[in-house]
Amino acid sequence: MSNVQSVERALTLLNVISEYPDGIQIARLAEQVNLSKSTIHRLLSTLYNMNYVVKVPETDKYKLGYQVVYLSRNVLKSDSVKRIAQPYLEELSSDVNETIHLCIEDIGEVLYIDKIESNQTIRMFSRVGNRAPMYCTGVGKILLSGLQSEEFDEVIRNTDFIAKTAKTIITKETLIEEVEKVTLQGYALDNIENEEGIRCIAAPIKDYQGNIIASFSISGPSNRITMERVHDELISKIKKTSLAISQQLGFTNI
Repeated sequence: MSNVQSVERALTLLNVISEYPDGIQIARLAEQVNLSKSTIHRLLSTLYNMNYVVKVPETDKYKLGYQVVYLSRNVLKSDSVKRIAQPYLEELSSDVNETIHLCIEDIGEVLYIDKIESNQTIRMFSRVGNRAPMYCTGVGKILLSGLQSEEFDEVIRNTDFIAKTAKTIITKETLIEEVEKVTLQGYALDNIENEEGIRCIAAPIKDYQGNIIASFSISGPSNRITMERVHDELISKIKKTSLAISQQLGFTNI
């Protein structure tokens, strides 16, 4: 597959500029990439308007803008969280012998970034990379509880409440009450709300500032994940794992 020349040139500029944290002038940049100053100026103008580069007024140098950081936010977040959480989630899965999902919020949806299968005969059909609604999943409710009020309101405003089962939350008011409850108790349930016969319990992963940056869940058939088992065993175990992972990310509950 052939490259689009203008895109290739713009990305080459970004790669070179990234080597100069204090910025680089157009003349030097032109030498580095073997393009005319006029071509460089046109490309930089577009990148500047889209905040991929910024210009330092005192020196006329260009350096990377914060849009580059924005693009990488979920790659960096999901990769580091997955790496740190994985041994704890594997231990939890082995302990409870149920499927574990690790998820983050992405553009108002749940994004599955890791899955650890149990060795039970009945397995779930979820996959890494799949997306799910926030209003009817345990992990989604946890992630909702960590959003700022403006983000929360936007997600709720754009949510189509579809009854996936007889127990699905289908109103904004009920969901708000549920998220408030989740915040107080430190865990969330998908009580057969997203998929018939499947119950999940989810907990947060927090960073050093106490922000919820991810969520994970224990999931399985409701005849195994009974409410009695949830209260007698799973709440304590998922909270313990939640704290252990969060502490590895610098969180302290003092």
